[in-house]
Amino acid sequence: MSTTARLLKLLSLLQTRREWSGSLLAERLEISDRTVRRDIDRLREMGYRIEATMGPDGGYLLAAGAELPPLLFDDAQVVAIAIALQTATAVGADLDEAAARALTTIRQVMPSRLRHRLDALEIVAIAQRPGGSAPTAVPLELLIELAAAIRDRATLRFDYLSRGEPDSDISVPPRRGEPHHLVNAQGRWYLLAWDLESDDWRLFSVERIKPRTPTGPRFQRREIPGGDIDEFVSARFKGSATNEWACRGTVILDLPIDAVLPFVGDGVAKEAGPHRTIVESGSWSWGSLAASFGRFEAPMDVIGPPELREAFATLADRYAAAAIR
Repeated sequence: MSTTARLLKLLSLLQTRREWSGSLLAERLEISDRTVRRDIDRLREMGYRIEATMGPDGGYLLAAGAELPPLLFDDAQVVAIAIALQTATAVGADLDEAAARALTTIRQVMPSRLRHRLDALEIVAIAQRPGGSAPTAVPLELLIELAAAIRDRATLRFDYLSRGEPDSDISVPPRRGEPHHLVNAQGRWYLLAWDLESDDWRLFSVERIKPRTPTGPRFQRREIPGGDIDEFVSARFKGSATNEWACRGTVILDLPIDAVLPFVGDGVAKEAGPHRTIVESGSWSWGSLAASFGRFEAPMDVIGPPELREAFATLADRYAAAAIR
């Protein structure tokens, strides 16, 4: 290997475990112990903090440094990368393992001040369905502030703005909640918290939260019903006690399955012939389910249940009246 390739390989090895002996590194790289020591010095000159450990064989440990060399990310960029990696599973690609490994690598070498902020950012990511709402941007510092309250188990005092309300001072008493998790779903950010006003779990839209300082007293962390945060949050978005849609129905579309699959979301599509596809899907109401099937803009037969057929009839009358008006 060239010197550059060897240094990259050495750095890769140092990032995979806590400590390597000099002789083992030499064996893996097929070089001498002296060359290992020389390459370690080169990495140190590049800004990597590599500590030497004492012992019969000696060893090397890649430690956190004052910077994150040689990438030279600023603090906000590092936190942004951490958020992106934690929400990578929501894009629908098989990135779970790769994202987790990347996050571990970054965390291992970042300064302690950033690691402290990163450890507070525990995010639940829910995959976006076709036709979901447009993503909204929230300030990074607001996410970090909410994450810190979650980490510190500090009761959150905040104003909850009405939709579209300008960011202004509010004199009414603030809301109070015990923050539990940050959630990214359908391109939007939510805070899962125990609402002390209603004594129940709530999903608050982060873009409408205006925290007040100081925070309230510390609280004892409550257990999520069922113990599975992903299942619980997904059920809340579906408007049910379990992670199942309240209304499910089946239709046969006069479309080939290749034209249906990209838009079926969390439904199930099965081929029913050269140009016909069976689709089973769910929603929170029969009307919204019938409307969701309408997005395919194709003739269809309703398999069932009767409530879905009635919802199609109601929508047909409503749309016909709208066309006349």
